[in-house]
Amino acid sequence: MNKKFRIIGTLIIGIVCIGYLSGCSLLYSNELIVNRYADALLTKNNELQFRFRINNEILDGHQLYKVKVTIHDDKLARAIGKREIIYGEEQVRNGDYIESKGNPEKYIFMDPLPLNEDLHIQELRNMIERDQAVSIEVFNNKEVLGRAYLTNFSSEL
Repeated sequence: MNKKFRIIGTLIIGIVCIGYLSGCSLLYSNELIVNRYADALLTKNNELQFRFRINNEILDGHQLYKVKVTIHDDKLARAIGKREIIYGEEQVRNGDYIESKGNPEKYIFMDPLPLNEDLHIQELRNMIERDQAVSIEVFNNKEVLGRAYLTNFSSEL
């Protein structure tokens, strides 16, 4: 009888360990750029806004960083008028970086960018969700800390 309890206990502990190691827990994400919160929003004014969350718990202490959004699709880059957008570019020119202290979750809402060309909503959705048209990169003056493709799209229209 005692041997059966030991075997059952070992199996339960093994299942819990395997579940933990396989990443079954979505609440404890180890992603620097939390992709389920990253999206591109098409506003009512035909502007595209990039929104995402940075997981500051992964960054080292009070590390300083910048965020760069890169447009990989030529048609989308032409419509936006830029290939790269750096969050806090004005501050970066002055030598400042975004700080990673304080709240463990930092939501970043970039300024909406007006589209110079009209793109159909479904075409935008396909570019972003399926064709990996937009990537986000978190970096400092030494290295790239994290990189992810933006794969969510929403629209106010």
